[in-house]
Amino acid sequence: MLTENRLKKSIRDGTLALGLTSVLPLPTLVELVGYAGYDFVILDQEHAPVGPELLENLIRAAECAGITPLVRVPSSAPEAISRALDAGALGVVVPRVRSREEAEAVVRASRFHPKGDRSLGDGRPTGFGRMALPEYATRANRQILVVVSIDDRAGVDALDSIVTVEGIDLVMEGAVALSQSYGVPGKLDHPDVQAAIRKVAQACRGNGVSYCATPRLPDEAERWQREGVAALLLGDDRSLTFRALQARLDNVRLELTTQ
Repeated sequence: MLTENRLKKSIRDGTLALGLTSVLPLPTLVELVGYAGYDFVILDQEHAPVGPELLENLIRAAECAGITPLVRVPSSAPEAISRALDAGALGVVVPRVRSREEAEAVVRASRFHPKGDRSLGDGRPTGFGRMALPEYATRANRQILVVVSIDDRAGVDALDSIVTVEGIDLVMEGAVALSQSYGVPGKLDHPDVQAAIRKVAQACRGNGVSYCATPRLPDEAERWQREGVAALLLGDDRSLTFRALQARLDNVRLELTTQ
């Protein structure tokens, strides 16, 4: 059943929130992320094989571990947004937002009347009818977090018109997608990609909109904190797991060769 969105409260209170993307569709791993102390998790439906039933179980795992579940939906289609929210997500991350019109459509698909036209029905968020629909609609409009991701050159060029749309709660960037859009696939340190990331952050700061940064270099987290970002996305579970497995193996091999 819909509860208080603690991530949204942290943003409102000015408390830095720390999160992780989950691309390994395993409920137990989502629980681990929560019990490790992260504030929020982004469940990836864009790049991971996550269907409706599995998504519900991933969200249940997040609820169990007390971590705020957001869903990165595969597109800005209203049906994709509605399904994620109906599954119990406390927010959506919408990729490839390129214009003010698209951002406005995302907000409408995420909110109920009078702020939008999201489809209304009973289900998990209402406790299967325990919460009356009028009450749920009012609460959901307060609690659901709407996040847009700037993933290509067109979105960067339209930044000021996108981030000023009423109802956008948080903005983030997709550096890998940006590198593709700028013609340097995978080169996240390329000057054009770094300049695009800075433009996203500056547009948010200049318009008083909350920004979620992704620190990728040493000392970047501290720098972003100084700049007053609302949240930090600290990578994804797949990369962290792979690096931890590699490090463990390398350490043991080193230990064995020095005997």
